[in-house]
Amino acid sequence: MTAVQLNAMNTELWQSIGAIADSEPLMRRLTRYAKKLVKEKEDPTLMTKEEFFAKLDRAEDQAARGEGMRKLPGEDLETFLKRNGYAV
Repeated sequence: MTAVQLNAMNTELWQSIGAIADSEPLMRRLTRYAKKLVKEKEDPTLMTKEEFFAKLDRAEDQAARGEGMRKLPGEDLETFLKRNGYAV
């Protein structure tokens, strides 16, 4: 994004905030949404509910095909990682 585009977007954002500044309910909504955006930026590991369940489905499919890794009964995490080629 160029500096001109960034400046235009910044101006538009502040104009929009100014337009709703006299409405407490709208400002409350904007504040909640801004907090939500900050959380998304801070934590790149966040995923939606749909993404989470899709990931579980993929793991189940891999397990059904015999792919993936399973911890053996009584095996500790360090041994599991070494057995699967991960240095500990």
